[in-house]
This record gives sequence, C-alpha cells and structure tokens, in this order.
Amino acid sequence: MTALRLRLRCLVTALTVVACVQVHPGALADDLDDQEVAERLADFLRSARTVVSGYQDVINAPAAGDKGLTGDRILAEATALYIERTGEDPLSTDPESREGRLLRAQMEALEAVVAENQNTINAPDIGFKGFIPAVFARLVNEKFEETVGTEARVKVTAPEDLVRNRTARPDEWERAILAEKFADPAWPEEQSFSEVVPVEGRPAFRLIVPEYYRASCLSCHGGPKGEVDITGYPKEGGEEGDLAAAISVTLFQ
Repeated sequence: MTALRLRLRCLVTALTVVACVQVHPGALADDLDDQEVAERLADFLRSARTVVSGYQDVINAPAAGDKGLTGDRILAEATALYIERTGEDPLSTDPESREGRLLRAQMEALEAVVAENQNTINAPDIGFKGFIPAVFARLVNEKFEETVGTEARVKVTAPEDLVRNRTARPDEWERAILAEKFADPAWPEEQSFSEVVPVEGRPAFRLIVPEYYRASCLSCHGGPKGEVDITGYPKEGGEEGDLAAAISVTLFQ
C-alpha cells in the first residue's frame, strides 16, 4: 500500500464520512473506456471544488490563524464526497491503469495546491483571501497538466462573455459546443458531450460537461449586472439555472 493510499485511508476513516458507502466491486478491473475515465476526472474536480466552496467562510475569517485546512484534509474530504457521489473509491483503482494513474495525479495536484497556499489560507487580519473555488480548480488543473499534460488535461472554461481569466477562454471546439449545444434550451441539463477530434495534431478523446449557476454562485455572478463583486469583477447578472461554465477533459490517444 502506497504512503498516499495509507494516509488517505486513515483520514477518510477518521472523518467517518464514508462509513456506510458501498464501493463498486469492479473498481479493481481493467482500464475503463475514455468516456468513463474523463467523467471520473471531472467528477473528482467537482468534488474537490465543492469542499473548498464549503470552507470559504473559514478561509476568509480574518481573526483566525492556522485553520487546519491542510492538503491532507481537503483531499480526504474531497475523496469522501467523490465516493458518496460515484460509489467508487479512487484509490481502489489499479494504479497501473490509466484511470488509476490520472486520478492519483489529480489527487496529488490537489494536495500540492492546498499545501502551497497555506500562507494565503491562514493569513491573519485579512478577510477575503481570493482562494475561491474557481482559482483552486484552475491551480489544480495547471498542476495536473505539469505532471501528465502529454496524456491528459482538465480545464474549466465558459462562454466567452463569462470568462474572467484569459487562460480559461474556450478553444474553438469548446466554443462551438458551448454555443451550439449547451446554450440550446432543449439541451438536457447536466448532459455532457464527447467526441474524438485532433488536438495539437494528435487524436484525442474530448469530453465537456456543462455547469449551471446555483444559488451559492449568485453573490459573485448574479445581479445587479455590472456591480463589482468581492473579487473585484463586475457581476454577470446570471440567474440560477443559467449556463455558467463547463469542465473540459482531453485524453490523448
């Protein structure tokens, strides 16, 4: 058992979040197909981002010092939430399979990003720290790409008029799917789209998953449109249920 697996097992057990969750018996099976691997990478990113979102009040508490939000803790809670949502323990996957390798790379990227931002998270006498879910996800995706970018990439993008960070701008393929499919009122909510297309001259399987504004998003992205939010950006005037973003996963063939 690897040190990462042993440490995470202990943390998840201590949290008691997953005591009653059943893990798929086939989790140790052979490599999954591209669709399933890409979906699981998107699911894990979503789970991790949800955990960071839930700790925003703690992170931004100006009177607190060390908040105990270590990489180990965030990783354990993200893993527990992922298991709850998918029924799969990511560390029960074969570490030699593509799913196992990529999920572990994603988990290590998460842990590293939280560790590197401890000074920000724990900064005393500062309210808003800027370590918001969108920034966290971008940093994790960048760290993930540093490690396995020739094999896989994960990105959070959005319709171009909603993009706040230039690195999140959709590429041509993403732009077309966002405009022609996800923006269509008839498109089923939460339904992803995938196909094999060339990326940088290489064949690649691409999956894109739509995301929609929830009530918790509207303090920054709701109305009144144009009003500056806590991050310093003008609000988009979005409403709950509007298309807000998408998780884009690329698996090179």
